[in-house]
Amino acid sequence: MTKVAKASNSTRAMIAYGLLGLPLAMSALPVYVQVPTYYTTQLGLALSSAGWILFLARFIDALQDPLLGRMIDKQHRKNGQLVMWFCVAGFMLAAAFFGLWLPPVSVEYLGLWLAAMLVFAYVAHSMLNIAYLSWGARLADEQKDENSAAPVSSRLNAAAWREAAGLIGVILASVIPSIIIAGDVHQVPSLMGWYSAVFAVLLALSIALLLRAAPIWQRSTGIVLDRRTEWNNMRANQAFKALLPPYFLNAISVSVPATLVLFFINDRLQASSYSAAFLASYFVAAAIGLPCWVKLAHRIGVITAWRWGMLLAVLAFVSAAMLGAGAIMPFFVVCIASGFALGADLALPPVLLSTVIDADAAPAAYYGIWTLLAKFALAVSGLTLPLLAYVDYHPGQPANAYLALAYAGIPCVAKLFALFLLLRLSRLLKEANHA
Repeated sequence: MTKVAKASNSTRAMIAYGLLGLPLAMSALPVYVQVPTYYTTQLGLALSSAGWILFLARFIDALQDPLLGRMIDKQHRKNGQLVMWFCVAGFMLAAAFFGLWLPPVSVEYLGLWLAAMLVFAYVAHSMLNIAYLSWGARLADEQKDENSAAPVSSRLNAAAWREAAGLIGVILASVIPSIIIAGDVHQVPSLMGWYSAVFAVLLALSIALLLRAAPIWQRSTGIVLDRRTEWNNMRANQAFKALLPPYFLNAISVSVPATLVLFFINDRLQASSYSAAFLASYFVAAAIGLPCWVKLAHRIGVITAWRWGMLLAVLAFVSAAMLGAGAIMPFFVVCIASGFALGADLALPPVLLSTVIDADAAPAAYYGIWTLLAKFALAVSGLTLPLLAYVDYHPGQPANAYLALAYAGIPCVAKLFALFLLLRLSRLLKEANHA
């Protein structure tokens, strides 16, 4: 993408590409896991208010992604560089990260501050993430998958490095804030300030490495600038259209438990002291599982491997629905099993998307639609908070069965539907390969 980037898919170049996944994941996890609990239990924001703010901020943010995708494609076609784009977005994201953890306002203005910081963070994160995913989708091709319409070896490797770095990021973001918040309340602002500063340094370093040492984003030929033509081309892409519904349903199955997990741990299991350990075990298991799913995808195909990951997640969440207060060890098992399955959800869907994008298409436009659906799924998951408030669930009090049903039941239903819908996509891709 830059003049100084090396057109190489070596391990060093892949690491340079993948490292940005670490701070991007650190800034994503607090938004849909840590922030709702932090603002409701630590800062005094009402549960229903937090839920509606999360929904509206994510909904507004999702609408911008197709536009951002088109802007990225146009900028890349002009000069092949997005240096200023990455730098501006990085600065915005670092500033928003500080703002989310260190709100300088009183309780009566806390909701407005949270809404503003969420929108600010979402814009910056989208600017980085869409360009980043599009970069990975345009790496040089090496190997063909029988269940895909395009070579995927380099893309699988890039996705593995990206998501492995991302899992390190979510482990850091799940453990460090939990430890800080559980400590001396007077030390929280100072420690959160240092935490945010370290995040800013990691973000700056990873962007610098991406721009200087990652493999070049391969230019496509014949891309049409007309917005209507691009939209019509995406609508005519049957494999792309078939991928979106299962991806959206699977995104819901991931975002709902992510939104509710700390409430489930604190009030259903009544094991708040184990929060950091539960989250760490979940993401460590995902880090271990990720290369396993990538290797399996090389052997049996991306779609088939992803479906096996979904099935494992369903079995894990069915077990979680039956747990109650004090079920510490059983929930560790659930965290490890569902975390291992998460590795498939992280690594395989973006690779699958890259295989259905036409060679002469604008990749960022596709990823704009892709991230729109992911964010809309997160927005929908935020509505579980006002729904739980409606059925008399209150944070900090023993939870009724509705919390367990929302935390574990919704993911199972969504993943089962996604499993069924992937059958059609598999048929379309096999027909394309045999055409």
